[in-house]
Amino acid sequence: MFNNREFYSKAYTTVTMGLRQHTVFLKKMTQFILQEMPKARYSSLLNDFVESNYFVIDGDSLLVTCLGDKSFKRGQDLHFFYLVECYLVDLMRNGAQFGIIFFEDAECAYFPFPELLPLRTALILHLQHNTNIDVQTEISGCLSLEWELFLEERHPYFLIVSDEGLNDLQTHLFNFLIIHSWGMGVHVVLSSGQESDSLKLYAYIMQSTKRNQKFSKENQMMSQSAYKSLIQHLEEDKILALTSHFGHLRWEDMVEEAHETIFLLRQLWPQGSDIRSVLCVTLCSLSLGRYHCFLENKKKRASDQETSVRQVDTDCSALQEVEDLCRLHCLSIAFLLRLPLSQRAQTRVITSHWIQNIQTFLKMKKWCEYFILRNISKFGSWNLNLKHLSDLNDEHLLKNIAFFYETENVQEIYLNLGDFIKRDYEHLWNSVSHLVKEFNVGKPFPLRTTAGYFLGKTSSPIQEISSENMSNLGFIPMTSAIIDMFLGDTLKDLPFLKSDDPVVTSLDKPKKSVVRFRLRTHTTLSDDYDMTKCHFDEKSTDSHYVNHQQKKMAYQRFYGKSLESVSAKVIVTQTSHPEEESSRKKTSHDTKPKKLTKKQTRRLMCQEQKEEELRNDLVSSIHKEMRENLNSGIKKLEDCLKSCSRIPEKLELEMVGLTVCFETWKEHCRGEGKISKDLSIAVHMMERIYSLLQRYEGFLLKQDYEFIAKCLKYLGFNDMANSLDPTLMTDKKKKKKDKYSIDIGPARFQLQYTGHCLMRDEREDLDPRVQEFIPDAWQRELLDVVDNNESAVVVAPTSSGKTYASYYCMEKVLKESDDGVVVYVAPTKALVGQVAATVQNRFTKTLPNDTALCGVYTPDYRCDALNCQVLVTVPACFEILLLAPHRQYWVERIRYVIFDEVHCLGGEIGGKYWERILVMIQCPFLVLSATISNPAHLTEWLKSVKQYWKQADKIMEEEFISKKKSGQRSNSLKDNLCINQSYEVRLVIYGERYNDLEKHVCSVKHDDVSFDHYHPCAAVTTDYIEKYGFPCDLTLSPRESIQLYDVMVQVWNTWPRAQELDPEKFSLFKNKAFIKKLDARKYEEILKAELTSWVKNGNIRKAERVLENLSPESVSDSKDMVKMFPLLVEKLRKLNKLPAIVFGFRNGDLEAIAGSLCTFLEEKPESKSPLRTDECHSYDADIAKCLKKEKEINAKQNKIKANDQQKARKLERKLTYTAEHIHFLKNLKKIQEVPQDCTYGDVNALDTKSLKAVFEQVESTRNGKKLKTLAQRGIGFHHNSMYFKEKEFVEILFAKGFIKVVTATGTLALGIHMPCKSVVFVQDSVYLDGLNYRQMSGRAGRRGQDLLGDVYFFGIPLPKIERLMTSNVPELRGQFPLSTTLVLRLMLLASKTDNANAKVLSVLKHSLLSYKQPKVTKMLKLYFLFSLQFLVKEGYLNQKGKPMRFARLVARLCGHEPSNFIFVSFLERGLFHKLCQPTRRGFPQNVVETLMLVLANLFGRKYIPVKSQDANFRFTQSEVILDELPEDFKAALQEYNLKVAKDFASFLLISSKLVNVRNECRLPLSRIKFTGEEYEDSQLVSNLMNCKEGRVAISPFACLSGNTDGNLLQPEIVNHVVLRTVGSSVMQAPVLWSQKIDNQGRRMPLSAYALDFYKHGSLTELTRDTGMSPGELLRLLKDFAFYIKTISYSLSELCENKDDNVVLAFRQLSQIFYEKLQKVQN
Repeated sequence: MFNNREFYSKAYTTVTMGLRQHTVFLKKMTQFILQEMPKARYSSLLNDFVESNYFVIDGDSLLVTCLGDKSFKRGQDLHFFYLVECYLVDLMRNGAQFGIIFFEDAECAYFPFPELLPLRTALILHLQHNTNIDVQTEISGCLSLEWELFLEERHPYFLIVSDEGLNDLQTHLFNFLIIHSWGMGVHVVLSSGQESDSLKLYAYIMQSTKRNQKFSKENQMMSQSAYKSLIQHLEEDKILALTSHFGHLRWEDMVEEAHETIFLLRQLWPQGSDIRSVLCVTLCSLSLGRYHCFLENKKKRASDQETSVRQVDTDCSALQEVEDLCRLHCLSIAFLLRLPLSQRAQTRVITSHWIQNIQTFLKMKKWCEYFILRNISKFGSWNLNLKHLSDLNDEHLLKNIAFFYETENVQEIYLNLGDFIKRDYEHLWNSVSHLVKEFNVGKPFPLRTTAGYFLGKTSSPIQEISSENMSNLGFIPMTSAIIDMFLGDTLKDLPFLKSDDPVVTSLDKPKKSVVRFRLRTHTTLSDDYDMTKCHFDEKSTDSHYVNHQQKKMAYQRFYGKSLESVSAKVIVTQTSHPEEESSRKKTSHDTKPKKLTKKQTRRLMCQEQKEEELRNDLVSSIHKEMRENLNSGIKKLEDCLKSCSRIPEKLELEMVGLTVCFETWKEHCRGEGKISKDLSIAVHMMERIYSLLQRYEGFLLKQDYEFIAKCLKYLGFNDMANSLDPTLMTDKKKKKKDKYSIDIGPARFQLQYTGHCLMRDEREDLDPRVQEFIPDAWQRELLDVVDNNESAVVVAPTSSGKTYASYYCMEKVLKESDDGVVVYVAPTKALVGQVAATVQNRFTKTLPNDTALCGVYTPDYRCDALNCQVLVTVPACFEILLLAPHRQYWVERIRYVIFDEVHCLGGEIGGKYWERILVMIQCPFLVLSATISNPAHLTEWLKSVKQYWKQADKIMEEEFISKKKSGQRSNSLKDNLCINQSYEVRLVIYGERYNDLEKHVCSVKHDDVSFDHYHPCAAVTTDYIEKYGFPCDLTLSPRESIQLYDVMVQVWNTWPRAQELDPEKFSLFKNKAFIKKLDARKYEEILKAELTSWVKNGNIRKAERVLENLSPESVSDSKDMVKMFPLLVEKLRKLNKLPAIVFGFRNGDLEAIAGSLCTFLEEKPESKSPLRTDECHSYDADIAKCLKKEKEINAKQNKIKANDQQKARKLERKLTYTAEHIHFLKNLKKIQEVPQDCTYGDVNALDTKSLKAVFEQVESTRNGKKLKTLAQRGIGFHHNSMYFKEKEFVEILFAKGFIKVVTATGTLALGIHMPCKSVVFVQDSVYLDGLNYRQMSGRAGRRGQDLLGDVYFFGIPLPKIERLMTSNVPELRGQFPLSTTLVLRLMLLASKTDNANAKVLSVLKHSLLSYKQPKVTKMLKLYFLFSLQFLVKEGYLNQKGKPMRFARLVARLCGHEPSNFIFVSFLERGLFHKLCQPTRRGFPQNVVETLMLVLANLFGRKYIPVKSQDANFRFTQSEVILDELPEDFKAALQEYNLKVAKDFASFLLISSKLVNVRNECRLPLSRIKFTGEEYEDSQLVSNLMNCKEGRVAISPFACLSGNTDGNLLQPEIVNHVVLRTVGSSVMQAPVLWSQKIDNQGRRMPLSAYALDFYKHGSLTELTRDTGMSPGELLRLLKDFAFYIKTISYSLSELCENKDDNVVLAFRQLSQIFYEKLQKVQN
């Protein structure tokens, strides 16, 4: 024994020394991770669309996180498993797909904590046997090859890891996992700091960046070495732990002994049993046997003393004592077998701890439990019921039993066990007695044979449950029309306080307030609309200002025209007077055409002659270029066809193109084609033929048809030719033409080579309502919807033409009157700008002086918002107008609302606004989206809303008539009701994209980029097909359908349907000369159905081979994606795949790759030989003219008199403008000198004047210089941190073709009109999900320009691509619709405006979350009532629901709940007046900084990960972590919080009455029930489980750890202990805890970004020190500045004394902060 100890000691020393050698690296790794933590983004982990997002959870991080939960007490297994399952269910609720990984090496970290080893093992077994979760346990470690292969194969969306372990060693293991994951390109999500509400789960996401990957790669060898040393050190802990408890027995010996014990029990119980019984018996027998040996060894080591076996040293319990403890353990298991959870939840809580003497046995017992559980899986053939693996131990129950028998049973009070419990207990103990062979363990009774204590003595061994801190359970009586109509019968079932209750009587007393300024009671506060910067002063008469605005409007129209080539339509209001109409008609009819003079006739003839010559020259040049180079000639032909407007000219150009293609094909077949034919020429021929037959069928002459037929005959397509001209050729000539034949069947050729230009079934009948194109049937239905004043939900792919209905709707309203308004709601400010420009370009209308055609309102700016007929805005701003009582006059003018990209309703930011405005509007609406998976559900919900408004409008109409009859004044009914409004809501779905999308995977091979076609079928598996079939939007191009057929034939030689589905014999193709797109789609569906039948009819292996053959080869990885990116773009240019949008997710990276592309072009050797000299000479001439003009101006300046200042200033301006123009022309000349192959753009796409106007827009912006430099090479970037002008700059130049490559984030995904030929994904991210993929890829393929769109994946792992393509689009399920501030705003609206009740009730009654969910509806009603109670108690409403005192200020600060309530609370307490004491020179710096500290704690709250506090930052002058509030503010906040927490706890207690307790007694994921009838046959059970009070709203699982209703006052654990089916979260309570605790009980720090910026004003240093991007910081700082400004304005308007110190202090602070912000912005 001694020798073994000496060996282990030496080994331990060696390993420890090895670990010490790596200490420096471990610290370096830890510091690197800690410094990355502030950069983590806190955002929604799961949206409503996560099917594409497979991720992995580190099992040990999950275990550690749940162990750290403050509501959990160690030893209570079932509560622990409940916490684990709640966490996993919150992830799965939105359809998440994930796996859990338990590394083998990670088990070593628990050897110092033997009580956790069996818990970890039981968790693994439980998840494997009782859930459907994918649990991986075979991977050795996070640096192993198996883990690397796993990541490469699955490529998870992210990995959830803990940032801190149980000790430093486990923390190091987690750090290794984080670093290695980053190195593999996998993002990390921290398990700490996670927060969830009813529908969302928020967490810190640390993305895998180049910096992280570089660190991992550079330290790879050191990581491996340090990791091995760490594992060896942990293994040594295991050896020492075993030695101290089991002596000479090795690990393998214990495993074998546990196996032998289970085997013996199997022989005793061959019929099997419950895992709890099996573990109880084997655990007691094995641990007793081992403890017996332990005592024997101690006896041998102490041979000089006469120690009995049944005696023990002072530090260990005697064997007979542990026998008693095992009896108690068996009794506790008998309790578990019989008692339902509802009864166990009433168990009293024993606060005493186990005494020290018993600790050795308890640890040994846990080791034995671990070894037994490790062996359970080896007995698969034994009938073991593993359902209750989650409930193997209940330490608190064991303590209760022990406490009873050692303390309460001393007076010989016999409490019977009950027959069933007694029988179960005897069965368990008898089995233990049978298995223990070394000694006699005694009989089952008596339970205690010794008199010793197992529990330590304490003054209060039993925890007392107190409800003194809880508020009275009851609501304050209230009455108002809104309350009565919304709550209705619900009020009958609720408890209300009596009128003499102290809470009620206190409301009549004036609230104590030390506020020193008097309020203006009837003042209307400025709202966000008033404070938003107005970009146009309608009343200004300044000529320069008006001229500037006119230029700005002209530029807007130019911007709109660049987006779409549509001529402006003049709108004339249809409500003109009849006399004017008749005179107008008379004038138009009586006017006779004037006769042309001879001179005019000659001029017209000359003009026509010149046009004819130009046309001939154009035809000749195209013919010549096509003969010289067919591909470039075809491109020129396509460009000419786009610019040409007359059909005869287009037809002539098409025929010339076909003629040249035909001649080229013949020459090719006579020459090179004899050996191998170039089918691209034949494809060009077919493209021209399709175009002629599709677009000009009514204009083709007989000879044209004959020539087309001739071309088809030469290609060998006789049937197609005969369908056009049956008499063209005789059989004699047929052989002669064989040498020109392509030797491919016509059907296969059309599908495989010309599928992109197959003819489409388009309607040919014109619709008088549409001039620009012939609308499809679904588009006509939309026009009918608008004509009938109906509403519609429209789901159609991107670029399908659904937006046209919006403009038709605008036109309709514009024609109806000069008063009606159309509101266009867009999700982003960028889209607002585009839509507004498009409207300005599309329509012109003569309006009264105070009315504009189009207005804009966003949080940053507004222009003509309330005096326009078309308002373009974002949801948040529209809601402000709808809820403002003093703007209801404008709301009544709204005639239609258009919601674009309505799937944003499910987004984490702004979703609540979409939902509320949808239910508030009374007029018809159009709801547009390309990505909704449950449109029928959405439509049904909106129909229910419309039916509500139908009834409400009817009531208002009756009231109007009634008032009119009685002579009362009332508003005009015309103002309240839309004329001839229909309440119908149609669902219009169109699923066909006009262009096919083909996908390609990019890889780096031999230092070059190669493209591999990615067949969509490669994204699915046979399992997926068997479960779900093919995804509805996973479509194939015709070429891909042929490829699928060929592979199916190749895999199954005797496939019965091979002949039937052969393209040349397929029934749909056989009788048609020309295959249409719809025919190809049907062929695709039949092939997919056939492959599905293979899977379902036993041919799975064949189907698998088909999918394998269609999959691309493994993609070669490249760590230098930025370096290789220029090669990718070059290849796209060679393949004529530009313009392209390159999507990424990090602003800095996108700017970097755009810059690398520009550098690549600048360094190309061709750039030294300039071309395009003609254009350069033209700029030389322009520059010479300007220089001449400059000389003339200088000469004039010398001649003017000294006193003529006005003329001098005018000449000075001219001189400045001329100089600027010369500089601009010189720059243009430089651009023209760049060779064509050294730029991607078309420098001639814009004229000089337009180009100058565009470049001037970004002259003084932050990124202007960089953007102009990139634009000169045809490159741009586009992201959310850019100014609007900068984004507009890129959009215009891209639309015009001046820029051909744009790197962009998701800012271009939401509806922005920037169609392109190709889309490239160059960066994987946690934000690249199924929705973003569809939105982004939808940009590819410009309707009317491209017949095919291409999507390229560069650096995106194949597993991720597969999941993106098979994921579902979002299912809209709504969000929690109410907040306390919203309730106050609604009550304000109802009190200030007539007829507002209907709008308020619509918001309250029609949340999408509660649609067809009566339980949710009832819960929302209770929350509404809770909010009212809070508002009444705080003095914002009276008992009649009328607003009081500071209600307007709280509502004004609605964007920051609960900070708005706390700010007013501080104000009322006089804390700000106490702080803001000025001196003669104003407010001292320390006062203003303290004020900033308070405001930063209220309105600038941004939490950072807990562990980031441990980082050794080297700050310049920044304060990264925000200090706490000053003491007086902190005390006031704590008092406020406690008061609100009590009210919210009362709300939860009342809500708990709605809960079905039986549903609360089953685990949420595994659905294992712990229900049953309460056991009343046992007096002991009744004695131990008598705590029925104080556990009303607490989950019975949480009760097991001693949680009571009093814990509802602890915000950090409320969500974990409250009844799960209550459906309310602590996030919905208006409380703001000064110290927020994460789910491991640690205080979370706040970022000091706002205070730091105020002190130092440096954005650069703040970016470096906080780790946030400049764009994110600017956004946060602008929001903060806006709130300070809002407070300042509101206080000025509320306070009668304008010189009040608080008012002045806020004014000063707002001004200083705004000035500092302006400096960094400029």
